Amino acid sequence: MVQESTFKINLTEIEGEGEISCPSCGTVISPEDDSEKAYEITEIISREDGSMEKIIVNCKKCKSIIHLKGFELLDEVTEFEDSKKEVD
Repeated sequence: MVQESTFKINLTEIEGEGEISCPSCGTVISPEDDSEKAYEITEIISREDGSMEKIIVNCKKCKSIIHLKGFELLDEVTEFEDSKKEVD
């Protein structure tokens, strides 16, 4: 029986545009990859206001479970873009 590992990654603490490596096997997990060959999104957890709090993904290579958090900056960008649309 293969034991699954669980990891937590705060996206505000990484460089780049959201691409990470699986902490267990190094498989690249990218938000641009929608093929689901490297990973699978198993759950999206939202706050009461509907904004994203956490995404849970499974690495398909090693079966690790990865909790991704740190979407606050994404919320700020969305709010900024919405405020620009109101001005235009």
